[in-house]
Amino acid sequence: MSAGPLRILACGDVEGKLNVLFNRVRSIQKKSGDFDLLLCVGNFFGTTEEAESEWAEYKSGAKKAPIQTCVLGANAQETTKYFPTIDGCELAENITYLGRKGIFTGASGLQVAYLSGTEAQNDPAPAYCFTSNDVTTLKTSLTASSKFKGVDILLTSQWPKGVWRYGNSLEDVDTKLCGSVVVADLASTLKPRYHFAALEGANYERLPYRNHVILQENAQHVTRFIALANISNSSKKKYLYAFNIIPISSMDPTELVKQPQDVTESPYKKMAKEFQRTKLGESASEDAQFFFDLSKREGKKRSSGEGGPPSHQSKQPRKPPKPTSPCWFCLASPEVEKHLIISIGTHCYIALAKGGLSPDHVLILPIGHYQSVVELPSEVIEEVEKCKLALKKFYKSIGKRFVMFERNYRSQHLQLQVVPVPFQCCTTDEIKEAYIVQAEEQQMELLEIPEHSDLKQIIQPGSAYFYVELDSGEKLFYRIKKQFPLQFGREVLASEAVLNIPDKANWRECKYSREDEEGFAKTFREGFQPYDFSLLD
Repeated sequence: MSAGPLRILACGDVEGKLNVLFNRVRSIQKKSGDFDLLLCVGNFFGTTEEAESEWAEYKSGAKKAPIQTCVLGANAQETTKYFPTIDGCELAENITYLGRKGIFTGASGLQVAYLSGTEAQNDPAPAYCFTSNDVTTLKTSLTASSKFKGVDILLTSQWPKGVWRYGNSLEDVDTKLCGSVVVADLASTLKPRYHFAALEGANYERLPYRNHVILQENAQHVTRFIALANISNSSKKKYLYAFNIIPISSMDPTELVKQPQDVTESPYKKMAKEFQRTKLGESASEDAQFFFDLSKREGKKRSSGEGGPPSHQSKQPRKPPKPTSPCWFCLASPEVEKHLIISIGTHCYIALAKGGLSPDHVLILPIGHYQSVVELPSEVIEEVEKCKLALKKFYKSIGKRFVMFERNYRSQHLQLQVVPVPFQCCTTDEIKEAYIVQAEEQQMELLEIPEHSDLKQIIQPGSAYFYVELDSGEKLFYRIKKQFPLQFGREVLASEAVLNIPDKANWRECKYSREDEEGFAKTFREGFQPYDFSLLD
């Protein structure tokens, strides 16, 4: 980006009309000179065959965007296919998907916060939706610093609820249905100088509003909220907005807080109670059944920002998202028992299960806070595979089969349950049959998926699911739609068809003394040591 004021373009819903957008940008740049960045909110991709055809030209390189373009993620299931990951990535030359949520800082110091999708109305959240937990993570990552003044730009597809209060009149928008309280809370906290949104088919340039209370707080900069229409609107509503901006970090403090004559009170001034209600709903329900040794060690993982700027901008270090409530599985938590840890790698660790089906029933867990396998960054997945391979070799050496399952439903932290089944109990095919039959008895259909398939190709992050992986590499998968028996994976293995220990189907009934647990862990560590990748690497 150039020195001095940055020249930025913001655009509303493109809806796949890329040629219209970029031809318009070329025309503007020919007349007014080059701009530094194009920021797109709302629906960037369309759902028609024509839109798909246009995108194919840019994706293949046959056509190229004339300016560095940053876009938000999907707002509907139909367009999730265009975004290969929740993390930010380059979609085509000069077109970058920012990610699900996060912040990037340009070389100039410009800070742009972003939140993709619309607010989730159901639990679990679809891949194209955000939750109050996402917003809390984003707020915390910025406001933790005592030097935080606000961000330069906030990008959301959905409008903030009530943004029109105390402002100029709003036409052609149903205010009863429009907007999200969670987005309003985000805007109130981050204090952006510019906030762009779309999706409503309207152009609304609200009067600037204050971010401080007169006579009670020191003066702060104002916020300008600008909603942009969709490119294809027939009423010639404004869909493209051009502006110059000097980053907060480079501005003279006196100039920064100057108040324009038409400034109003904050529209979120009286929404404190509504914001509080969203905070009360943030903690996900958790059927926490295992406790582990958690030291102060953290792995090197991808950040909660989930995405980033174009290559010429510097990103904040990637870290795993922080839990919004106490988590028994994060390796940094001080609340868990410390005697059950078997092995600690860079990104994952293995621990004995408390209340396990057998003394060598273990869990593979990410050191950082991730909810499911499909949300894991590539470096964490790579280490999970090392854990699985080491456990398979160990169990085989003692005459047992490897069986692993995950339940991404009513859980806050990924738990890969690994249960060994003695060879003499049953074959792999019999274990597979037990899962299929017992699922059918509960009106569930387990689908067999290819051995080397990636779950990320089957299920979107945020969706609920259950899957089993057998020692043969075969996988059985079930997409959870409404309810799901929490102990299903365990109950099948405890049944007469497999381990024949039905009295241990409920982990709460499997209580061992501290001395027994220490003995189980010590024995496991000694046997596992020759296979432990964390010691061999």
